[in-house]
Amino acid sequence: MPADAPPARPPQRNIVLRFDMRRSPACPDAEGERYRAALDMAAWADDCGVDVIGLSEHHVTADGFLSAPLTLAAMMAARTRRVRISVSALLVPLHDPLRLAEDIAALDLASSGRFTATAGLGYRQEEYARFDVDWSRRGAIFDARLSQLVAALKGESFSRHGAQMRLNPTPASPVQALLTIGGNSAAAARRAARFGLIFCPAIDDPALDEIYRQACAEHGVGFGMTIFPREPSTTFISEDPARTWRDIGDYLLYDATAYGAWRHPNRRAYAESFATDLDGLIAEGKYRILTPQQAVEVVQQTGSLHLAPLCGGVPLDAGWRSLRLFQDQVLPHLAT
Repeated sequence: MPADAPPARPPQRNIVLRFDMRRSPACPDAEGERYRAALDMAAWADDCGVDVIGLSEHHVTADGFLSAPLTLAAMMAARTRRVRISVSALLVPLHDPLRLAEDIAALDLASSGRFTATAGLGYRQEEYARFDVDWSRRGAIFDARLSQLVAALKGESFSRHGAQMRLNPTPASPVQALLTIGGNSAAAARRAARFGLIFCPAIDDPALDEIYRQACAEHGVGFGMTIFPREPSTTFISEDPARTWRDIGDYLLYDATAYGAWRHPNRRAYAESFATDLDGLIAEGKYRILTPQQAVEVVQQTGSLHLAPLCGGVPLDAGWRSLRLFQDQVLPHLAT
């Protein structure tokens, strides 16, 4: 490096606490206990250096995957004051856009601008069928509902069943802070540019960024930005990783195989695992159990750590042990 070159910038820190509420049949804890624990963990996150609480959305599942992310986000917003809350992805084609706009505006106002949603198309035909949404027209439906949602959140007039209306109350935050676009295709990248929104693909693919930037230039979008996931491995912290793999490995394998069962030819996401047994899951690295020192090194090197204390039905006490180790043995090193 030349002597007059500026020092390399450290990666921007992004400590994430994720919940999807999926629960293995072997999970010893009742669903109500787990939802209440998620709220307690959100409050913990507010005090313990977590940057973002991430929630997901799916419907008609056999294992209780989170189907009401905006409701849970609102409850978490009421328990916190600092941490951001994000829903990724919010399956816009399955929702009434006016109701979505109303809920997002309320979340924005009540949380003092700490809420963001990544709008997604979805990839499970069963969900479309149960909500009576035409799977064959999903792209056009997404665009139509997204158009109304964006207009509403901007405070603009939009057409609703033949009448013109405006959202009231409107959010305090700009739409670019409230809504991003997810996906893993060229169509998703172009959609984000067309609506003037940040693009958040599910995979680190520079080609998608190039497509997005070209589309931004075509549409005169100066606010364009791509945020890549940066290989967000699901992480637990343990002083004895081998023992913890023995204790909770089956829950993590359940999560990996349950998600993998939804595999779709058009879906690409770093989080998708191809492991079929525990040894394969450990070797793959998309689920990992780190010592506190290893976790510190990961954050120092990448800026990112994705904690998922309830992943796959992991028992509550094991989830809390991981979070307490982060608080006691990882966070102090990050502060310095």
